[in-house]
Amino acid sequence: MQSELSQIQIALTPRFKKDLRELAKRYRSIRSDLQPLIEQLQAGEIPGDRIAGVKYQVFKVRLKNSNIQKGKSGGYRIIYYLKTTQAIILATIYSKSDISDVSNEIIEEAIAQYEKEIQREDNQN
Repeated sequence: MQSELSQIQIALTPRFKKDLRELAKRYRSIRSDLQPLIEQLQAGEIPGDRIAGVKYQVFKVRLKNSNIQKGKSGGYRIIYYLKTTQAIILATIYSKSDISDVSNEIIEEAIAQYEKEIQREDNQN
């Protein structure tokens, strides 16, 4: 039965890819730390807290960084955009040790840039 349901598509913004690449230089386990969250999202779960004041339906999730011994509080923050019930966009990721918070403007800019890129690709096809 489960295989008949279409799986939720997870996409990455250019900002998320860049941030992930930068963090991976210091935290080698970041991809394996991120995998359970991606599996949760693909299963249809909506973890984290909704971010107020953003024009998109955006959530922030706390994630443990297994490279440091601080638990979730000093771990990663992943911001994702629930575009539709079948599409989730990972907007940005940052280490709480490096940055205390990301502004709503940065989140909206990352999502808008992704949307423009997708629209450009659609127009080329």
